[in-house]
Amino acid sequence: MTALADAAQLTPAAHDNVLTTAELRAHGMSEGTITRRCRPGGPWRRLLPGIVLLSASEPTRRQLVRALARYVGDEGVVTGGDALDAHGIALPRSPAVHVLVPKGRRMLSPTFALVERTSRPPEPVVVDGIPYAPATRAALDAARREPDPGRLRDLLSLPIYYGLTTAAELRAELDSGSQRGSAVVRSELRSIGRDRDTYVHGWARAVLREGPLPPPRWDVTVCDRRGRHIGTVDAWWDEVGMGWQFHPPGKARFGHLALAAAGVTLVRTDPERLTTDRRGVLTELAKAFRTAADRARPAVQCRAKVAAA
Repeated sequence: MTALADAAQLTPAAHDNVLTTAELRAHGMSEGTITRRCRPGGPWRRLLPGIVLLSASEPTRRQLVRALARYVGDEGVVTGGDALDAHGIALPRSPAVHVLVPKGRRMLSPTFALVERTSRPPEPVVVDGIPYAPATRAALDAARREPDPGRLRDLLSLPIYYGLTTAAELRAELDSGSQRGSAVVRSELRSIGRDRDTYVHGWARAVLREGPLPPPRWDVTVCDRRGRHIGTVDAWWDEVGMGWQFHPPGKARFGHLALAAAGVTLVRTDPERLTTDRRGVLTELAKAFRTAADRARPAVQCRAKVAAA
């Protein structure tokens, strides 16, 4: 073994250039060689006891997460903002990587980590070999420690908006877990429960994940070729010129007649059906998508607030 590239390919566990010293030794590298390479000025660095980064550069957040997951072992589960990021929700994260370990586990928190012992370890969701807490648990673990009201609302509302959890699931998890910091979280959940727009979007996204349609763009303004406003839709499939409106009457999207006149294939769904008739809604969307795909795409363009998700 003479090159860093060779070391990086020792084992699939070397993903992100993070390995254990045991793995390095198992592939023929002596402890002395490992030590020399990890000294100041050397090509590698130790991130944690027994965990080596095959680079001398500052570790990325991802490398720190992987190193911590390797360090705590199979019993550890990464939670909080890093887990939400793995589920597709990018939010500002706390400086420390938050990891859960069983209550009986005794270990000091590394400088860049928050190690929390819990009697209720969640069933992990493994992403790229790293065990993460489900979105519901991750959001609440972060929310309990979040002092900023705006970030607290994002931590609780965005997982609902993206259909990764529901307000009811968040409340149930909150009731089952630690009550530390729960009062402010409960208050915010009550507020979110009054914001129908948040969980209607969550229902819609959850419905689409069950079906065959490609990901849409969300919250789109549809314009003609000269950029003049025609109407707005909650979801938009630009490749075929199809829109979907599912807001309740009090927050209805406008311009459905103008959209239809412009040749847009438009599906309008009562929001209650997103929970009571999900299969029927999916059938209607799939049929409309096929119809739109068989037609010439209308001469429209769109402006989206949110990219495809």
